[in-house]
Amino acid sequence: MNDKQRIQPLSRDAMAYVLAGGRGSRLKELTDRRAKPAVYFGGKARIIDFALSNALNSGIRRIGVATQYKAHSLIRHMQRGWNFFRPERNESFDILPASQRVSETQWYEGTADAVFQNIDIIEGYATEYMVILAGDHVYKMDYELMLQQHVNSGADVTVGCLEVPRMEATGFGVMHVNEKDEIIDFVEKPADPPGIPGNPNFALASMGIYVFHTKFLIEALKRDAEVAGSSRDFGKDIIPYIVEHGKAVAHRFADSCVRSDYEREPYWRDAGTIDAYWQANIDLTEIVPGLDLYDKSWPIWTYAEITAPAKFVHDDEKRRGSATSSVISGDCIISGSSLNRSLLFTGVRANSYSKLEGAVVLPNVRIGRRAQLRDVVIDHGVTIPEGLIVGEDPELDAKRFRRTESGICLITQKMIDKLDL
Repeated sequence: MNDKQRIQPLSRDAMAYVLAGGRGSRLKELTDRRAKPAVYFGGKARIIDFALSNALNSGIRRIGVATQYKAHSLIRHMQRGWNFFRPERNESFDILPASQRVSETQWYEGTADAVFQNIDIIEGYATEYMVILAGDHVYKMDYELMLQQHVNSGADVTVGCLEVPRMEATGFGVMHVNEKDEIIDFVEKPADPPGIPGNPNFALASMGIYVFHTKFLIEALKRDAEVAGSSRDFGKDIIPYIVEHGKAVAHRFADSCVRSDYEREPYWRDAGTIDAYWQANIDLTEIVPGLDLYDKSWPIWTYAEITAPAKFVHDDEKRRGSATSSVISGDCIISGSSLNRSLLFTGVRANSYSKLEGAVVLPNVRIGRRAQLRDVVIDHGVTIPEGLIVGEDPELDAKRFRRTESGICLITQKMIDKLDL
């Protein structure tokens, strides 16, 4: 370790590279118009804000974001909310759409290719380390601690890992490690995941977070680009090759997870299905939620839209603007409507005599009078007709809307327009 690294945190000599091109097809209509990292979360943020905020809060001041699938809303969000980096402070924020930089016919073919096609930009910043991040997960993590482990262990790659019950790891890439957390095998979605030494009922699942020395990463990407038949993917190609021919080490999320005094367990969510997305948002309405968004020591940065405060009006017996166990964002007007265990994003209007229970309502939704909505996710800009009832008749709900097996209904404007009311 040189003198420069001893004086300042390793993160100041690192670049975070966020892979944000994923479609997120399991979120169905929520990703018809936007990539999964651009999906709204928590009242005012987007999912990508968590990876970006982790990087910023960790001390990383050079960030690149690779986009691909339906990226307009994601790019617009980052242009509005992440435009405060200054080159004169040795800071940079690059949005990197698939732009056929290597070939006039080639888009990003995989996660590794999304980095390979921008090697010239990476080399131009001449940082010592690269932190590769997935842009579609919700968590708080100090990447500086992972960087320190990477340097101290002498690893070629350090892989961020979650400890999960062993048989719940069948949908992940799983790290088979020895007693020193050195990865001896990487298994993609195994039917029988390998357990952790000393804790065989748990497995180490990849978080899609990788730390490299920049020079080593560039050499690995160039080697992989010359391999015929490679899928150009970190999990399928780059990491397994290093496990076999170099030194790969697992970093446990619990060692660098950021928690306030109110967060009892390490918090990480994929939120990649309608059920998981609904649950992760509704969990924020708990008295002590698993994710503390009020922690000022580790803020989640986002586009700070200028809005009027939320307002509650009417106080009659059957027409009272009220909310219990709910999160209400700016510019919401609860006009004689009652809410329980619900989360409303910016600009929602809930009109008189309507009732919401277990509702996740995205920005600029209008709830008509006397609507009764339970266990729903309502997409951006939807107008709910007067008197609409959702959550009481499962068969009718399934005919009208996207209803999951657990009973959560996703409602979009196209679905509303098809109703015969």
